[in-house]
Amino acid sequence: LAKQHDLATHDKKDSTGICFIGERRFKDFLQTYLPAQPGDIETLDGEVIGTHSGLMYHTIGQRQGLGIGGLAGAGDQPWYVVAKDLQRNVLQVAQGSQHPALFHRALRCSDIHWISDQAPELPLNCQVKIRYRQQDQNASLTRDADGLWRVDFEEPQRAVSPGQSIVFYQREICLGGAVIEAPLAPLYTDNSEQQSATGAHS
Repeated sequence: LAKQHDLATHDKKDSTGICFIGERRFKDFLQTYLPAQPGDIETLDGEVIGTHSGLMYHTIGQRQGLGIGGLAGAGDQPWYVVAKDLQRNVLQVAQGSQHPALFHRALRCSDIHWISDQAPELPLNCQVKIRYRQQDQNASLTRDADGLWRVDFEEPQRAVSPGQSIVFYQREICLGGAVIEAPLAPLYTDNSEQQSATGAHS
């Protein structure tokens, strides 16, 4: 369509980075403006197994750059960020890409914007995306008595990340979007930690 309308950018490559910071590492960009606050890296049992240089440098579901590989008695599975405790400045981690602590059945969101400027009737059964190029996920949007927006997923979702966007669709129509405030309804419980990380969320 862009080519048909003779737009100059019709053959420009997509940008997959943060275009306004230029050719530099995102961590270096953040360090220029935000002071680092080092803290502990903990397992879900509360065991300290390392240190981080700042919670802002890490994302939920992250595997690389944690510096905690090869711990004695920890097994061979890689560690993943499963939560950030802002009050204690603690990064929580667990082993295995399918660990239940990475999965949630719902989320709370805010700052909803509807493209039509008119909110749809609730509950809204729709499809959502919580990350770039994710397959559409069936979900239901509701609002509670306090006016808080809640999205319940048909299937538990991995690495629900506060601060990221959730986008609402009905088939090929984009209805609008919102900001993820917090994951809700976790699959993880204290008793699930001993389960095998493969298939434990199903």
